[in-house]
Amino acid sequence: MRLSIKQSIAIVFAGVVVAGLGIQRTTAQEPDVEYTAVTDERLRSPAPEDWLMYRGTYDSWGYSPLDQITKDNVATLEPVWTLSTGVTSGHQSPPIVNDGIMFVTTPEDQVLAVDARSGELIWRYRKQLPEGTLRAHWTNRGVGLYGDRVFYTTHDAFVVALDARTGDVEWEASVADYRSGYYMTMAPLIANGKVLVGASGGERGIRGFVAAYDADTGQEVWRSHTVPGPGEPGNETWPGDTWQTGGASIWITGSFDPELNLTYWGTGNPGPWIGDQRPGDNLYTNSVVAFDADTGELKAYHQYHHNGSWDWDEVSAPLLIDVPRDGRTIKSLVHPARNGYLWLLEREANAINFVDANPYVDQNVFLSIDPVTGRPEYDSERKPGTNKPATFCPSLWGGKDWPPAAYSPQTGYLYIPANENLCSTMVGREVEYRPGASYTGASSQVFVSDGADHVGEIQAWDLSTGEQVWTHEFPESQNWGPILTTGGGLVFSGGTHDRYFRAFDAETGDLLWEQRTNSGVTGVPSSYAIDGVQYIAVQSGWGVDAQGMQRAVNTHLERNIQVPQGGVIWVFALRR
Repeated sequence: MRLSIKQSIAIVFAGVVVAGLGIQRTTAQEPDVEYTAVTDERLRSPAPEDWLMYRGTYDSWGYSPLDQITKDNVATLEPVWTLSTGVTSGHQSPPIVNDGIMFVTTPEDQVLAVDARSGELIWRYRKQLPEGTLRAHWTNRGVGLYGDRVFYTTHDAFVVALDARTGDVEWEASVADYRSGYYMTMAPLIANGKVLVGASGGERGIRGFVAAYDADTGQEVWRSHTVPGPGEPGNETWPGDTWQTGGASIWITGSFDPELNLTYWGTGNPGPWIGDQRPGDNLYTNSVVAFDADTGELKAYHQYHHNGSWDWDEVSAPLLIDVPRDGRTIKSLVHPARNGYLWLLEREANAINFVDANPYVDQNVFLSIDPVTGRPEYDSERKPGTNKPATFCPSLWGGKDWPPAAYSPQTGYLYIPANENLCSTMVGREVEYRPGASYTGASSQVFVSDGADHVGEIQAWDLSTGEQVWTHEFPESQNWGPILTTGGGLVFSGGTHDRYFRAFDAETGDLLWEQRTNSGVTGVPSSYAIDGVQYIAVQSGWGVDAQGMQRAVNTHLERNIQVPQGGVIWVFALRR
């Protein structure tokens, strides 16, 4: 149904601030906004014209079936509007679009509602954070939509529900104590009328979890920890009380299988970073975990690597893909991991089974992988220890960090934003836990491999054969570009320090179009349509880890490449 409010007066005062709520509006009164409610049915089968969640659909494909923009005409793609966000640092969230209304989050815990056709700002909300709030990753990765509300998470570990038409706060719930190192940047996952969120802070000794809140009331429905406590399966993999500070952060929005009613989440590094300070497998760090969407019961897990000692978080949610392989169709969880391996797992109601894993970048830590369990065997010389340095590839940022891969059902290919030829040297030190303080217990250096001719890549993998089919290399830059695939046979991505946003042929990898933007593009792209016109939308705004990697590469190669700061929403359409 459509929800609307009465006609407001014409715009008279631009930028009116509503005291105490952090809302800035484009009108003196409430804006005249018609809004289409988001239902469970719409989330399970979204219209091609909308982009209702972090990766577009519950399976996390990052795929839009819209096909007006094609290989043949993409060269005429041009900007149709832009909007400055007013802040700097890493702009990483996707433009979420519901029936012509766009919602974008930015650094500094800001939410913007925008007319997706014109770029006119409807309202702006910014949460007032307590003094001393930790800002480890000063970004935000987007909103969730349900009913007539917009949900997002904050750096002081709240989940906030806003009225989609006005930006007014409907409810807010404290999820964890930010003073103990917890913070939140992820876009909520909406499943069965619940708002599912998780907390970050593994570098500060938090104990990770996923929690669900009633979308109407804000009441907590369930909470399940990603580090098991006493009496819970897996607690025996933590010595003593180390589980209390075990990490396993949730950074990125999970996937959801409505048929199995299971949500799948990637978990982060253990705390501290160095494994000899917490002997054992340290479940469920660096894993995919499956929770019942209604109860939070842990149904299954797979740990990509045990006793993690390289800061290889595996926080990206797996893509849910039916993969034809060896004469059968596998209901798969596909994960290009930070540890440099591409994992193919099989999902069942009460199990996650190992199918296959192969390196997609140079990886010198794993000696072998058990063909039944998928458990890796390590080269001990490549594993850092306390007062024991080790050099390993890929670097601590991994073969792929948080930027999501994408899948195209047209080609059957998975597209990975990768970084090759980067390695790290890391050494551990004794560290004492103090609430809210750094708890890594390690120092590291990142360097470019000798003889390397490039770092950044986009790779395409045929999942039916398990083979890489093409690679586009970026000779001068790393790649921090999330990927979008479309029904027009295209792959869209940014991620390089030259500030370009690009389109590639999904079948061949040929570069077909590029547009330089104000800053580096680390935002998640999306696509939507209004009145028969297809749009491509993305945020440009360099910062956080992309900027950190730039500094490391600059230092090693004795360069001084600087990427301009500042956030802008860019929207493109075909030239008319």
